[in-house]
Amino acid sequence: MIRSMTGYGSAKGEAAGLSLSVELKSVNNRYLDVSVKLPRALLFAEEPIKKAVAAHISRGKVDVFVTADASGGDSVEVRVNTALLRGYMDALTKVRDEFGLTDDMSLMGLCRMPEVLSTERRELDADELTAGLLGILEQALAGYDAMREREGEKLRDDVLSRLEEIGRLTGIVEQRSPQTVAEYRARLEQKLREALEGLPIDDARILTECAVFADKVAVDEETVRLRSHISQLRGMAEGASPIGRKMDFLIQELNRESNTIGSKCQSADIARVVVDLKAEIEKIREQIQNVE
Repeated sequence: MIRSMTGYGSAKGEAAGLSLSVELKSVNNRYLDVSVKLPRALLFAEEPIKKAVAAHISRGKVDVFVTADASGGDSVEVRVNTALLRGYMDALTKVRDEFGLTDDMSLMGLCRMPEVLSTERRELDADELTAGLLGILEQALAGYDAMREREGEKLRDDVLSRLEEIGRLTGIVEQRSPQTVAEYRARLEQKLREALEGLPIDDARILTECAVFADKVAVDEETVRLRSHISQLRGMAEGASPIGRKMDFLIQELNRESNTIGSKCQSADIARVVVDLKAEIEKIREQIQNVE
């Protein structure tokens, strides 16, 4: 199944007390280029994420975005400065006794004293977080691959229809090419008759000239190779990804053969067919720029 290089996927989940969100999107690129945007606290997961993405994708410009929400209580620990609290209590008791004040010490009042309570983020478990994050990434990649396959199916259908047209045009060239030699012989005989004005015509010389011309304009090898490349491209389109680079190479070969036919042809009809042929090849080339 052909896969497009353009896609999007996302997933959410939890790991090590954090709520995590992963998004990835990609566009065309000749090679694989993975960019990962992570919160500073999760930078240790960058390389594992890149390796996981590379296992799914062979080429394309891929951006991965990871966000983390640590607002849950599990990630924060509240600490009590017991020594300081005792110091406050001793000092307040001394003031009460010395000045005969009413003892109105309360829990909430003491907790409001400076630095009695402090919060500290729980240290993150890198291994646990990485494992959880990669699991969420796999979910995002599953959706991403599904989207790429849907796009790839459209690309495949378009490529196959254009290959069918290229095959039809190649058939016209194969049919029209021998007629070019026959037309050349007829024109040559006509010119000789006009030039010799009734004198005998050397049939052997005409045959020799026609043979030289036929060899010069023969496109049998080119059309055979065209059909071979068409067959290979059809097989690739029905096969598994990644095949974008191979298809790109074969399209170059198709274009080369069509250029050769165009340079050899001595017929305006074939020249017009070659123009159509090259137009279809160019349309396929544009499409496979988005094939993985």
